[in-house]
Amino acid sequence: MQLAQKNIWIQKIVAGVSILLLVVKIGAYYLTNSVAILTDAMEGIVNIIAGFVGLYSLYLSAKPRDEDHPYGHGKIEFISAALEGSMILVAGAIIFYHAIKNLFYPAEMQQLDVGMILICITAIINFFVGAICLRAGKRSDSIALIASGKHLQSDAYTTIGIVAGLIIVFFTKVIWLDSVIAIIVAVIIVRTGYKIIRTSIAGIMDESDRELLVKMVGMLNNHRHYNWVDLHNVRIIKYGNVLHIDCHLTVPWFLNVHEAHREIDELTGLVRARFGRTIEFFVHTDGCLPFQCRLCDKGDCAVRHHAFEKKIEWTVENISSDQKHRLD
Repeated sequence: MQLAQKNIWIQKIVAGVSILLLVVKIGAYYLTNSVAILTDAMEGIVNIIAGFVGLYSLYLSAKPRDEDHPYGHGKIEFISAALEGSMILVAGAIIFYHAIKNLFYPAEMQQLDVGMILICITAIINFFVGAICLRAGKRSDSIALIASGKHLQSDAYTTIGIVAGLIIVFFTKVIWLDSVIAIIVAVIIVRTGYKIIRTSIAGIMDESDRELLVKMVGMLNNHRHYNWVDLHNVRIIKYGNVLHIDCHLTVPWFLNVHEAHREIDELTGLVRARFGRTIEFFVHTDGCLPFQCRLCDKGDCAVRHHAFEKKIEWTVENISSDQKHRLD
């Protein structure tokens, strides 16, 4: 809970900073009359809305589980990220429209030097605040903070691109380049929005995190206990910063309940030590069957039906299957 409160505090800073930076960007636009700077200001409006949406989602996700939400409220972070991504897409479309319009009916620009300095300052602030969000989001597995961090840093990169383009406009006096810069920025913004929406939908739909599974399988293969005959039917679901892992672990049939539970504790302990995050396990234990003797290398087994032939390496595919592993 302490980590969740820290995330909320960081998101409050994001929302507050976004308001201040929007004021600066709007001021820069009125000074310069640059459509490229206007696009930056419009994205600043999205930053404010997204900041407060992210703040509310973090507040909800920090609430403890209740009767109506037995798995907690963490899924709201995916919805928040999807909303933020959608707003970014809308902002990109509006920016594109204004850029095309200004390309045919260009407006006279002024005081570009002052405007560039102002939005350059906003880019630096956005980049560092975004870095703080990303670091905190990755540490706590908060998709809302990660989305905010990526959005802010994306905003910083596009602002730097705008400044670079305006420097060219400033020295060449080619006004239509202002619109071209805005169009390029709009495309980048739309691409960022799509990526955020894609990630959030994957979370809402409980899409398998293959990268996480690959790391987990590699770690388990390297520390595999001789009593772990088989691991299958592995499922991972993410709720905010909490991972729920379901799996079936096959152990020697003659282990008593306490011995089987020790094997589960060793398995779950390995995963928690490696990934350092809040994880809930639902492990179903199976007793081994005679056909599994051929793939079991337990050396002190007194009830073996078949000689050991070959150990099956665990992979993302075979641990995700709902079938026990077989040599054939």
